[in-house]
Amino acid sequence: MSLLRTDQQLTKNSYYAATVAREQRFPALQGQVDCDVAVIGGGLAGLSAAIELADRGYSVVVLEAREVGWGASGRNGGQAIAGLACDQGVIEAQLGRDAARRVWDMTLEAIRLIGERIARFDIDCDWQSGYLNLAVSERKARELRAWHEQMAASYGYETTWIDPAELPRWIASPRFHSGLHDAAGGHLHPLKYSLGLARAASTLGVRIYENSGASALEPGATARLRTEHGSVSASHVLLAGNVYLNGLAPALESRVMPVGTYIVASEPLDPVLARALIPSRSAVCDTNFVLDYFRPTRDHRMLYGGRVSYSTSTPPNLAASMQRRMARTFPQLRDTQVEFAWGGFVDISMNRAPDFGRLADRLSGSARREHANVYYLQGFSGHGLALTGLAGKLVAEAIAGDAERFDTFARIRHRPFPGGRLLRTPALVAGMAYYRLRDLL
Repeated sequence: MSLLRTDQQLTKNSYYAATVAREQRFPALQGQVDCDVAVIGGGLAGLSAAIELADRGYSVVVLEAREVGWGASGRNGGQAIAGLACDQGVIEAQLGRDAARRVWDMTLEAIRLIGERIARFDIDCDWQSGYLNLAVSERKARELRAWHEQMAASYGYETTWIDPAELPRWIASPRFHSGLHDAAGGHLHPLKYSLGLARAASTLGVRIYENSGASALEPGATARLRTEHGSVSASHVLLAGNVYLNGLAPALESRVMPVGTYIVASEPLDPVLARALIPSRSAVCDTNFVLDYFRPTRDHRMLYGGRVSYSTSTPPNLAASMQRRMARTFPQLRDTQVEFAWGGFVDISMNRAPDFGRLADRLSGSARREHANVYYLQGFSGHGLALTGLAGKLVAEAIAGDAERFDTFARIRHRPFPGGRLLRTPALVAGMAYYRLRDLL
């Protein structure tokens, strides 16, 4: 079964889609259009770049194969968290402490950017401040406490440590040992936010075309992108489709792996119970490598994510299995019904660090010269709600002539997944089995 067909099935019972009205539709591309920058992908990264480029006076066209916000941007867990999916030590080892500090500071900027855009464009997307990172064992707690202390000492980043005796004030669950609270993080309704960015981009003059997947990229000083019924000529191209590029840039495919992730939303809870479960109404993640993440919604549901898949097949009995995970964390919800169950694919890199760059750097010979004006953003590794917005800003800066911050990220080295297209999934499954075992120890 193809990735696209599986993803179509996973969108059918999304809480996000059921609680938002698509008030603005965009046409499919017909005929030939010209622009300064063509963006592939109408998700958070592509829309963010389009807004930043339009602010700088560029004419921008966004090509979206389905609807804006259709992919991971409109289906994710909705958590805005400081840092990257990889440990900060990965960045320090590659770039050094000073550059790693700049990367960390930019991830904080990414969260602030969400607030700035919500205010500037009047986006009602259910923003709620607060993030809890909770350890599931004493060993995990020691590791989390060491991170908490190291980030304060080395990066000046302060979070609130929560001892076991204090934890019941933060969460009504027997599953956790201790944790930390980060006031900078938070959560929102990602599809409302994505649609708000699309509306904002449109008001700035960005031309957005839905149901207009790019089928071919013809490189050159003026690149041309072809769709089923039209084409776009552009001085610059941004590939922001992640796992949905559908062969448009083969040189990027081995650098990321599509991983399925799944979320459920409970039926509405009694508001008193909902507030008691997480009194601060923060977003929550546990500390496992294959983690569970959850948060309350504005309408008093529990939104609970976890379980992953390394093939394109949807796990059987998804709603029931996820309800059991939710009840393991909150026994109070043992008899609570799951009303929505959905999922999608995120783009995981080998080291779980983001992969930003120029397509030319992945090529050689004449192809390298021909693709010098093609940029890409991928590898957010399930940590992209905030980082995608910053990524769009950085690539806009680079196209406008100031590539210093973009190039800081582009210096992060990435290895391809082993085994090629046929064998990389079994290799990843074997690797993840090791991390699951570690989580249990």
